[in-house]
Amino acid sequence: MKCLVIVESPAKVKTIKKFLGKNYEVCASNGHVRDLPKSQMGIDTEHDFDLKYITIRGKGDILSKLRKEAKKADRIYLATDPDREGEAISWHLEKALNLADKDVQRITFNEITQSAVKASLKKPRGIDQNLVDAQQARRVLDRLVGYKISPLLWAKVKRGLSAGRVQSVALRIICDREEEINAFIPEEYWTLEIECKVKGEKKPLIAKLTGKGEEKLEVKNEAEMKQVIKAVEKAELKVLEVKKSEREKKPPLPFTTSTMQQEAAKRLNFSTQKTMRIAQQLYEGVDIKGQGTIGLITYLRTDSIRISEEADAAAKAFIRDAHGEAYLMKNENGKRPGGKIQDAHEAIRPSDITRIPSSVKDSLSRDQFRLYQLIWSRFASSRMAPAKYESTTVRIGAGEYRFSATASKLLFDGFLAVYSEEEDKKTEGNMMLKGLDQKSVLTLENTDAKQHFTQPAPHFTEASLVKALEERGIGRPSTYAPTITTILARHYITKENKNLYVTELGEAVNAIMKQSFTTIVDERFTANMESLLDKIEEGEIQWKTVVRNFYPDLKEAVEKAEKELEKVQIADEVTDVKCEFCGRNMVIKYGPHGKFLACPGFPECRNTKPYLEKVGVPCPKCGKEVVLRKTKKGRKYYGCEGHPDCDFMSWQKPLTQKCKKCGGYMVVKGQRAVCADEKCGYVEPLPQKTEEKV
Repeated sequence: MKCLVIVESPAKVKTIKKFLGKNYEVCASNGHVRDLPKSQMGIDTEHDFDLKYITIRGKGDILSKLRKEAKKADRIYLATDPDREGEAISWHLEKALNLADKDVQRITFNEITQSAVKASLKKPRGIDQNLVDAQQARRVLDRLVGYKISPLLWAKVKRGLSAGRVQSVALRIICDREEEINAFIPEEYWTLEIECKVKGEKKPLIAKLTGKGEEKLEVKNEAEMKQVIKAVEKAELKVLEVKKSEREKKPPLPFTTSTMQQEAAKRLNFSTQKTMRIAQQLYEGVDIKGQGTIGLITYLRTDSIRISEEADAAAKAFIRDAHGEAYLMKNENGKRPGGKIQDAHEAIRPSDITRIPSSVKDSLSRDQFRLYQLIWSRFASSRMAPAKYESTTVRIGAGEYRFSATASKLLFDGFLAVYSEEEDKKTEGNMMLKGLDQKSVLTLENTDAKQHFTQPAPHFTEASLVKALEERGIGRPSTYAPTITTILARHYITKENKNLYVTELGEAVNAIMKQSFTTIVDERFTANMESLLDKIEEGEIQWKTVVRNFYPDLKEAVEKAEKELEKVQIADEVTDVKCEFCGRNMVIKYGPHGKFLACPGFPECRNTKPYLEKVGVPCPKCGKEVVLRKTKKGRKYYGCEGHPDCDFMSWQKPLTQKCKKCGGYMVVKGQRAVCADEKCGYVEPLPQKTEEKV
């Protein structure tokens, strides 16, 4: 029997073909082949939301090839990704290839390994129309919001803007945080530490003020603190209680899409988009020396923490062999509460636990290796025993005031053997607390009072925004990265040193959305819409019912906004660069390829030039500013703004500091400052304030 297997990505073709016999042909659709047209809405709102699907431009040749292969095949397996989007692609393929008279089977696999692919061929099924309808409903809702509200933003603000069901809520969350930060009024408070000499001990004991009597004490100003210190200096110090206990730190749960994005941002400084791009490469397959192309991780879009029994057993066998029985998890790790979990998927894990990161390092790029190592160690640790600490707490009395000193010592590293941060393994606090008891004699040596001010909530980073979206039930694993990428690309927000800030344009768009489309930017409404999509997937609701209920309110709000909203003027950012033709100060504009400088005298003066972003470093050759440039192929490099008079260029970001060995300039490489002269070879840690752009 001749069989055709159709997958989404060309990167999977080679990997899967290797697993199957000569009777199997494997082809790729390159994602979606049909979609709603770009030039019009494609949704007939007058005739019960009938949809007009067309072949995506550029997909004609792919479809022709697939039709030829389909004619030769006795059976066709649709093996697109195991989620709503993948199910919809399979449905569109069946329609576009006219496969109604063919033997068509749907197969899914959570990892691209030989065993998983072959097992899927033994359990084929039909296309799940409920999954398709859930995806169609999402697409229609997003299209209605985008195509109805975006033209309004063009008319009232400027062309090129967009609104979206999820992106507008994400923008509102960031704007609300910005307003919270701007409205925040710091409050003063003081803390006190005392340094005590313990009779018979060389090292001093440091204790912190915790309360007055049995009540918690908050010292709000210097005058109050002086009163406390005066009373403490007169009082006799006594050890009231020495309490020893053991505590456990549980291993982390394996990665979901959201937690992977958050940890990759925190530990590797990856953007959400970069994390998903590299994870996709690891999932689809990497050419491993001596083994061929292998999918290294399971499917990357999931909100499940479930692990298959086979993977769990393999992980435990590996841990037993590598670390010993004591390191095995005795009780199953806790399940994440709340929210819908698409449990057809597993958590993100390595496809083979025995393929340790060091064994494939030479076959991976630096970023692929770092992300694979993170996923591997997180999964391995999730099957391991908790870490155990010994904690000692000493309560000290000074008259009516109470102080506390704590110490913590790692007794058993458990999962920290494979997944930890440096502070996890450190011994904390006063280790000399061991010898203390209620008979110990303490003498006050010194007091250290410090003034503090309360801090506002921090600005969102990509990682914390993903966490906020997930906690509030907004979007799904596949939507986090594109949502953030879109609002950055629209210049509604900007990213500086990881933090996300709202632009003037973002504030204007958010104000319009809040004023005229309250429902759409309401978190609870958007979260409720996600639960309705889940109910469509489960077959409880028809997708058109959801759309029918949603559309009339949207239509009414748009018509009202068109009449009532005033036009908003967003001024272009003015630079100190003079137009050489008319002398005006040039302004920053945004084009398809990013920022550029334009003369504000358009259309009389049509002068434009590239926008060169200064990086705050003087040119090592001539002293002018170093700017970020691009080659003709789009690769970034650092050059002098005085080009072509100065020919300085560097692929790595230069630093202001000089090499202590040869006096040359230093550049950023990873987390290190390295002399640009390779013959010198001087290396030192990167200054804390310097962050490489990712």
